[in-house]
Amino acid sequence: MKKILIFLVLFIVISVGVFIKVYVSAQEPLVTAEEKAASLAKEKVELSEIEDFHIYHGTETVSVLEGKNKKGENIIVWIPEKSKKVIVDKRKNGLSKEEAVKRLLDEKNPTKIISVKLGMENNIPLWEIHYRSENNLINYYYVDFKTGEWLKKIENL
Repeated sequence: MKKILIFLVLFIVISVGVFIKVYVSAQEPLVTAEEKAASLAKEKVELSEIEDFHIYHGTETVSVLEGKNKKGENIIVWIPEKSKKVIVDKRKNGLSKEEAVKRLLDEKNPTKIISVKLGMENNIPLWEIHYRSENNLINYYYVDFKTGEWLKKIENL
């Protein structure tokens, strides 16, 4: 009985260790991308705090940082992978996440909103709204960050 218990504890410890190793290895490229984006952003912008980071995959891969500048204002930084041109805007100069979702709800009737995130296509900052419609179909709705205008839709995937 003691051998079985020792074997079980050893198995659990090894399994947890392997899981942690796999997780850390999987996160490494994202952490590296965030460090590079933060470094580029800090060269061009007085970025004092980073609150969120994600990578947008559209027609081009874009790193998006959300944070605060030295004055404490909320800012957003977009960095396209190819050009590395840093584009910055204050959050208050564009639509909020809630306003972007409202634009979708004014036109569509999603059954579930999966994600809402900032991105950029053709040098236009935008909100990408990923949602499910009737029959569990996947849809994407793109709203211009500054004007709130609909940019494009990808429906019924």
